Amino acid sequence: MGLELESMSRNELLQLRDDIDKALVNAEKRERKAALEAAEKAAAEFGFSLSELSDTAPKGTKLQKSKAKYRNPNAPEQTWTGRGRKPQWVHDALNSGTDIAELEI
Repeated sequence: MGLELESMSRNELLQLRDDIDKALVNAEKRERKAALEAAEKAAAEFGFSLSELSDTAPKGTKLQKSKAKYRNPNAPEQTWTGRGRKPQWVHDALNSGTDIAELEI
């Protein structure tokens, strides 16, 4: 499939790009369908349906919010779980020389 891209006009190249974009979308759809069929077949070999295996949490359960581990001594309503980005009040306390252990609840 040796296309001479250098000899093609701008309009021909734009059309080619559009055709390639459409072909990529169709190829992804085919591959997704094949992957889904393969996954369903694999699940069926173990006696399950794919929908049974895709449930990550039992129905009726909610994810629980993490418990706070640190509290701002200057504003006790401000807490932090210790996960994710540190709030500004933690940075301020650490920069002022406070040990993180002093902020623990």
